Amino acid sequence: MKALIKLSTFIGNTFAVWVILFAALAFALPGGFTWIAPYINLLLGIIMFGMGLTLKFRDFKQVVKAPKEVITLVIAQYTIMPLIALGLVLLFQLPAEIAIGVILVGCAPGGTSSNVMTFLAKGNMALSVTATSVSTLLAPVITPALTLLLASAWLPVSFSAMFISIIQIVLVPIALGVAVQYLLGSKVEQAVGVLPLISVIGIIGVITAVVSNNVENILTSGLLIFAVVVLHNLLGYLTGYLLGRVFRFDLRDTKTLSIEIGMQNSGLATTLAATHFSPIAAVPGALFSVWHNISGSLAANWLSKLGKGQELTEEDKATIEQHKEVKKSEI
Repeated sequence: MKALIKLSTFIGNTFAVWVILFAALAFALPGGFTWIAPYINLLLGIIMFGMGLTLKFRDFKQVVKAPKEVITLVIAQYTIMPLIALGLVLLFQLPAEIAIGVILVGCAPGGTSSNVMTFLAKGNMALSVTATSVSTLLAPVITPALTLLLASAWLPVSFSAMFISIIQIVLVPIALGVAVQYLLGSKVEQAVGVLPLISVIGIIGVITAVVSNNVENILTSGLLIFAVVVLHNLLGYLTGYLLGRVFRFDLRDTKTLSIEIGMQNSGLATTLAATHFSPIAAVPGALFSVWHNISGSLAANWLSKLGKGQELTEEDKATIEQHKEVKKSEI
């Protein structure tokens, strides 16, 4: 088991390399990966189950301890990124199917890998974990509602269908993970160490399925989509950081705000796009999954140099111990 956990940690730490490698393979040899497409929902469900295994009730006490920061972050998550997405769609006059994919990324909850990047940036881990969890639990209502509001001008959007999908592939697996963790307690702790490996395999499966089924679309529109994805992500980091300064948050909370807003659960956006719209609508989410883990590492490295000498709180240390083995993609 120790060897497997060690392998899992290594794979999690080098996630971006594996994503790029397998995305390139799926592009060059699509026939080897197209069979994965019917299992996209299952793969995301497995990742969300893993998230549930790591959640504890103490993760939510930050809502009571620092409601201003948590509420600000969650509201910002569901306003800034959707509005940036809409602005980019209008600015670049994107085709309908690509437009809805970009908007879906903007309307998704925070990505679970943002917790790891917040740790690397020396941000507020407790706030990051809480905000990701709260935004994810709100996703069944807010994500389809925002998508309906912002994207229905391009393609028909079914709130009820998306609501049911998110319940099935996000909330049910998370609830099952929480239940298993509660019932089995310490017996689950060993399994948690293997989650990075499972999560990386899951997100790579989603990405390769999307890439292999969209080779022609990527050849014709890939550079444009990638440019929009990069701008979306970087503007999220920048806006989040500036917002923290405007609200006079301390530096640790400002770093957290920047990373949480910039990193989306693009795995969910990809799955919803592939399920409810078209294969090409899933491409922005797949590219975001690759890019934001690369940019997140770079952003975390830069942010970590700000305010050197700050000490981690005991609460942060406890949160880090719980989550440092769980480097998920994301997602």
